Amino acid sequence: MNRSSKAAAAALTAAGILAGGWAAAGPASAVDGAAPPPRERVLWGSVTIPPGRDGIVEASGLSGPALGFGSSLTLTAPSGARATGVPLTTAGYRGEVAADGRTAAYTATSVESPWQTGTFPFVLAVPAEAVPGARLDGCVLRLADAEGAERASGGCQVTVGLPSPVLSRPESGVPLGYRPTASGTAYPGAQVTVSDQDGNEVCVDTAGADGAWSCAPGRDLPAGANRLQATATMNGVSASSEQIQISVGSSSAEASPVPAR
Repeated sequence: MNRSSKAAAAALTAAGILAGGWAAAGPASAVDGAAPPPRERVLWGSVTIPPGRDGIVEASGLSGPALGFGSSLTLTAPSGARATGVPLTTAGYRGEVAADGRTAAYTATSVESPWQTGTFPFVLAVPAEAVPGARLDGCVLRLADAEGAERASGGCQVTVGLPSPVLSRPESGVPLGYRPTASGTAYPGAQVTVSDQDGNEVCVDTAGADGAWSCAPGRDLPAGANRLQATATMNGVSASSEQIQISVGSSSAEASPVPAR
């Protein structure tokens, strides 16, 4: 079957980038007669992760005060998610994940001015029972010096996304009538809209409890080569299937009826 993907990235992984730079949080107060180092905060970022999948949040382009050996960047996972990985491969940092998945951290081990360049990825896992569209609260980022004193803080927004729907019919390379049936699977309860290569709506259905959906155009499709794609939408989040290449208008093809579920 000849399929082309609209997006080259794997569906498993979604990435959210924390905006570069640090924003000042005001002057510090004196402690024991000495002023502590300036304290700043990280700008917010976001990531959308489908139920039962992993996603990556990256801290990127940090430009705060130079912190040396032993300083650390820690992520606290939001409620309902777990930290599962610290995949940074750059030399000079050591990554670790707490056994309970509540936190993950990078510690500077040799770099002279850590956190100034590069990106720092944290992998989060969202449970399969998470509801699409929900926002998981409590994602916290904290940058501390070697003594554990907080030098910056912030967080990220984690949204539960939708798995990509599957468009299994019609098949590529099969002669089609002017109103071919489209069918496949999607997250139960999601509205599925099938569109052509110009973005025109072809047909709409709602995925059943088993995830199955099926619909047929209410008007003839234009003759010739075309592409179809299914987009699932639920609770303000959406995801799209791969595209299917089709050819409409064969004299031997007839429109197929919509199968009963």
